[in-house]
Amino acid sequence: MEISVDGEPIAGTAGQTVAGILLASGRTSWRTTRSGAPRGVFCGIGACFDCVVTVNGVPDVRACRRRAADGDEIRTQSRQEET
Repeated sequence: MEISVDGEPIAGTAGQTVAGILLASGRTSWRTTRSGAPRGVFCGIGACFDCVVTVNGVPDVRACRRRAADGDEIRTQSRQEET
């Protein structure tokens, strides 16, 4: 199975969550806060919103809860304020 993250292809295994694939590929963060602080998996059970990504055009999807599907297009998110 393969997904793309910001246009980069990443291989995964059926049944993995988006966060699982990102972590297995060596990514520990994929979102930034307004202050620019990096965020990735924090709770791992969907209670917080640190791991949100855009999946197939839908923003604010919790990567720890979303099972990846072959061909998913993942985009990282930023809440950084414009200066």
